[in-house]
Amino acid sequence: MRRKSRRTIRSLMPLFGGYLFFCGDENERSELWRTDRVANMIEVKDQQKLLKELLQIEQALRAGAPLVPHKYLKTGQKCRVIAGPLLGLQGIVVETRGATRLVLQVDMLGQAASVEIDVDMIETAD
Repeated sequence: MRRKSRRTIRSLMPLFGGYLFFCGDENERSELWRTDRVANMIEVKDQQKLLKELLQIEQALRAGAPLVPHKYLKTGQKCRVIAGPLLGLQGIVVETRGATRLVLQVDMLGQAASVEIDVDMIETAD
């Protein structure tokens, strides 16, 4: 959201801008390169892990959680949500401006998003 004069302008922005997901064999990959519209490709070694992480982001979006881009974190306390519409999500808990946020990471992309969460709705994960 931004204000221009006396109007508030609201627009949708991609959560992980610049990424396009492609699933295909080596021939289809070569065809994609020939379009000259791809700058780089990330080979996904653990596709199940990537899918699991992306499904967490999707679940949070479907629950109507106001996700915002967040700095990707390597360290921190890993927690799981134990109640509410985000039940079962796992992420890293951080404090931002006095609010507790759950950071949902997509390791393969080196990207993350966070959602504000009540401390009573989370527990530490092993």
